Amino acid sequence: MAESSKEELVQLIKRFGAFLTVKMSNLFSISFHNLNSRSVGAVAGLAVAIVFTWRLLRTPSGPQRRQPKRQAPAASSSGNSSHSNTTFMPSGVSTPSEDVRAQNVVDELFQPVKPTLGQIVRQKLSEARKVTCRLLGVILDESTPEELQKGATVRSSVLEVLLEITKYCDLYLMERVLDDESEKKVVLALEDAGIFTSGGLVKDKHIIYSLELMMYLQVLFCSTEIGRTSFVRQLEPDWHIDTNPEIVSQLSRFIKYELHISPTRTERPASNVFSSPSLEQFFGSV
Repeated sequence: MAESSKEELVQLIKRFGAFLTVKMSNLFSISFHNLNSRSVGAVAGLAVAIVFTWRLLRTPSGPQRRQPKRQAPAASSSGNSSHSNTTFMPSGVSTPSEDVRAQNVVDELFQPVKPTLGQIVRQKLSEARKVTCRLLGVILDESTPEELQKGATVRSSVLEVLLEITKYCDLYLMERVLDDESEKKVVLALEDAGIFTSGGLVKDKHIIYSLELMMYLQVLFCSTEIGRTSFVRQLEPDWHIDTNPEIVSQLSRFIKYELHISPTRTERPASNVFSSPSLEQFFGSV
């Protein structure tokens, strides 16, 4: 280990010496008539540094182990002789593999740190405190109220994003349903997905509040699309997330930001309206 450290020191000094040599050659290319007192002092300092480096290089780095002489291989009876082709690498010269390893270390040190999902959510929502979001086509796999009469399924890919939003914002989930049974199916699906229990949340009449995490989640139901629009207007959220382009367009005058979830790219009705194929893709979690 000591031998390796000394060799590294010698290599460093050699590189420094080469650097000084270049500097000296550049300096001496200037006419001595143009040198002032500071230039002369710089020349003297460089000369002293070169002498010091030269003396260090002359100092042996350590006791050298005597290398035994190689014996020429004896010729075989068949007349064929084997030759050993051994390539010797000068001491202190870095191999290509060492250069690659060194470059990999440098790349790892300067690799940008990837932000967490929580940081992305906060950045995307612009420090919002209240978010409203429809269920169909965003949180649920189903896309129509008629499908909810058969059952409700929470999208597994959206759960992580949804729970991150509830850490920073009051979240209101809302949807139009055709009957009370559909409402029960939705609440049961949300409960089975762990939305009500994650982080110590407690379900009570579709209102969920956690004193520990200071998060608030409420599930609202209505019988018409106008009712959902009315919910959003009354709550005055910082963000509203919806799949209905007409509702998004109507609310763009009243809501600070909106996210239109649509599988196809649509024209933005206003500058405060954003579009994405899914909620999780908007936050870059998939």
